[in-house]
Amino acid sequence: MIVIDSHSHLNFSAFDKDREEVIEKCLNNEIWMINVGTKYETSEKAIEIAEKYKKGVYAAIGLHPLHLKTGLLDIKTDSKEGNFKIGGEEFDYQKYKQLAQKSKKIVAIGEVGLDYYYLPEKDKEKELLKEKQKEVLLTQIKLAKEFNLPLIFHCRKGHSDFISILEKESNKSEIKGTIHCFTGKWREAKKYLEMGFYLGFNGIIFKMNLEEIIKKIPLDRILVETDCPYLTPPNFPEKRNNPLAVKLIVEKIAEIKKEKNEKIAEITTQNTQRLFRIQN
Repeated sequence: MIVIDSHSHLNFSAFDKDREEVIEKCLNNEIWMINVGTKYETSEKAIEIAEKYKKGVYAAIGLHPLHLKTGLLDIKTDSKEGNFKIGGEEFDYQKYKQLAQKSKKIVAIGEVGLDYYYLPEKDKEKELLKEKQKEVLLTQIKLAKEFNLPLIFHCRKGHSDFISILEKESNKSEIKGTIHCFTGKWREAKKYLEMGFYLGFNGIIFKMNLEEIIKKIPLDRILVETDCPYLTPPNFPEKRNNPLAVKLIVEKIAEIKKEKNEKIAEITTQNTQRLFRIQN
């Protein structure tokens, strides 16, 4: 049975040395994947990777809010997955529009959204950064609507603003998409579900108490993902998180919902195929 990792980053440099080996191992184990862009460079890479495979490997393109150049933050983070520099790219609609026409393997615009985890100290600059993120989010929603593509959303510490934006945009015309790596409250999950969105879960469910929320969410609105190379589930035997770990997410959700692993795998795969229009 095929299981789809709805959010992976094999397009990141962490996989430069063994990317093809990892992908082949996943495909041989009936694990498919959507590699998600976070800036122009990684979006291009996601397409390049997807084009090498007839099926099972897909791409999403977009500018992550933390990669948006605002001139208000100068932060470099270090982790075992590598360095992450905040900011650096101004969103160019025409460049991304051209990129969106480059391949039929592009199944979404993403990941896009709001991230208020890193903020300037001054209140005026905080608000300015938030407004810049909102502006680029709206522009990328416009891009998704132009190409009739679903969106892969990222939201951290900004659900109130995010829900407000999505409600307004949904009233104008339909938006389809998923809230990737959902870690919010039930009241927020309920709002997203009412607007017709899916909610994605990954290895963070082993670290945060999301069981009551997962119990309440209808199974036909859940996607499974890894967000690899980040958020490695405990007891995953590989040296670095990769789409094979999506089976552990399936098992955990099955445990929470008191269902068989096969049922969770089947329905979440159907959900992913429906949203991103992926065929067997």
